[in-house]
Amino acid sequence: MSRLEELIQEYCPDGVVCKNLCDISVMRAGDRITKAMMSNDLPYPVMGAGIVPTGYYDRWNRENTITVSRAGVGAGIVGWHPEKFWATDVCFTIDEMQNGEVLIKYLFYAVKSQEKNRTSHIYGGSMPKIDKNYLWHIQIPVPPLPVQQEIVRILDSFTELTAELKKKLQEEAEGRKKQYEYYRDELLTSNDNIPRVKLGDISTEMYRGSGIKRDQVTENGIPCVRYGEIYTTYDTSFSECVSHTNSEFVSNPKYFEHGDILFAITGESVEDIAKSVAYLGNGKCLAGGDIVVMKHHQNPRYLAHVLNTSIARAQKSKGKVKSKVVHSNVPSIKEIEIPLPSLDVQKRYADVLDNFDEICTDLNIGLPAEIEARQKQYEFYRDSLLTFAETGQMISQTDRQTDRQTDRQTDRQTELNVIKLIQYVFGYVKLPLYNVCASIKDGMHNLPKSTSDHGEFPILSAQNINNGCINYSAKRYVNKETFEKENVRTNVSEGDVLLTIVATIGRTAVVKKNRPVLLQRSVCVLKPYSNLNSSYLKYWLDSTDIQNYMLVNAHGSAQAGLYLNQVADMQINLPSVEEQARIVSILDRFDTLCNDISSGLPAEIEARQKQYEYYRDKLLSFKEKQH
Repeated sequence: MSRLEELIQEYCPDGVVCKNLCDISVMRAGDRITKAMMSNDLPYPVMGAGIVPTGYYDRWNRENTITVSRAGVGAGIVGWHPEKFWATDVCFTIDEMQNGEVLIKYLFYAVKSQEKNRTSHIYGGSMPKIDKNYLWHIQIPVPPLPVQQEIVRILDSFTELTAELKKKLQEEAEGRKKQYEYYRDELLTSNDNIPRVKLGDISTEMYRGSGIKRDQVTENGIPCVRYGEIYTTYDTSFSECVSHTNSEFVSNPKYFEHGDILFAITGESVEDIAKSVAYLGNGKCLAGGDIVVMKHHQNPRYLAHVLNTSIARAQKSKGKVKSKVVHSNVPSIKEIEIPLPSLDVQKRYADVLDNFDEICTDLNIGLPAEIEARQKQYEFYRDSLLTFAETGQMISQTDRQTDRQTDRQTDRQTELNVIKLIQYVFGYVKLPLYNVCASIKDGMHNLPKSTSDHGEFPILSAQNINNGCINYSAKRYVNKETFEKENVRTNVSEGDVLLTIVATIGRTAVVKKNRPVLLQRSVCVLKPYSNLNSSYLKYWLDSTDIQNYMLVNAHGSAQAGLYLNQVADMQINLPSVEEQARIVSILDRFDTLCNDISSGLPAEIEARQKQYEYYRDKLLSFKEKQH
């Protein structure tokens, strides 16, 4: 039994009395104020029609009360205002009576629940008004105060959760959009292997459209695009024109076809000037004035995305002066420089970002629906709580469950999906180690006092890591109690990669099985995520470039060492999991071959070792994927 049900059982088991609003509250109109008396610099909001302030005033006449709009499109809308504000004569305010029979916040929820019935009680044509007599006679259930208090507590909680949800969903929509823009930019700008070209070098033809006036747009006729529609109607690409015109209106018609890129060369913003869009339809269409058409032999979807990157937009805006109208031209557009990979990579890039774009669009479409659904849920519970007297039944209240671990897992999965997308486009992605490792921790900086020269739980140092192997025989051991206390930091487990970072820098080993050990400061443990093969990580750390990097960047003189942040910031070339496994299998075979012949063929060993190092470094050095 919920707390509310207990209270109902205690205070009103036989139901409650319903009363007219006029019998349990004080309703009065606000005070007239003119627009000239308001200013945005003044402290108190002015409430009239609706629940949004119409302005601000230097005085207030109400606080902690309910408003009901008297007239206008918002007639009958109920609002709650705990703050000091000025109520105009365009709204009623509802206050609790002095007898304390009804809590003002409970009264708000009860009146708000009746808001959906207001439509049939609104009269007037150009200026709709709410029937005051209807308001006066709204039926309000009046349970004892403890029941009112509990209902208010529950509905306040619902209100907070609904507001929180709305905020989070809106933030999610904005976040997805920013994520799309970020990865759109990063996909290409982070890859140094992609050549850069000017649009003038890849354009086969570039020309301006011909003017089409607003009054020349028709419902039927030849499909056309006017420059303003590029800003307001189309996103990165489109297949059908929203406008049409007649051929007799255009004296010098300029057409565009499938794959052409359209630029709007007139606009109101320096930041948005020369916004571009790709035409992916099949028919011939007319280009209006202040539009530049670019023909080419590249992937149009790729060009549509890349021309909207921040780098491309900056070039479009370069040299433009902020004024009422901003212009660009054909020579300026020809100078725009973009990265241009192979057609195969262009296609993969476009496939990825088309999906991102669709996700963002779908999310924006779905947000209002989700918010509306949650609002309806809230209203359902609110009305159920306020009609208990009639039904005699209560809906059980459920506590809100917050699972932050699930949220983190979701975020991580999103990150992994993005990495896969970039790998799909280019064959690999370059990431700092902290993005592909769950943790990067060094061992104990101070040995525990309770150590011994033998025992069950060894403390390993850099000397225990050699030739890719871990020697579990140590000089120091600890008891179980000390181990459990100290192990919280590193928790060395199967699949972890050990790296020596003090004195003897750069030795590596993969942990092959779970075995309880502690580490000294000289050893770092890297715990790779599932998208990073442990052996691949070890081979990458062993590569000549990375070994040199660690030696050059080590600090200190007596005992040189690496900081953990230096390790975490190292950039790893990360191909797909499948490609990592293929590389590891090749390097494992080389490694086995070198070890097998180590007993009797020193010269062969050296030659094989050099061959191995050559292929290792070559396999770990990525170029743009070519087909």
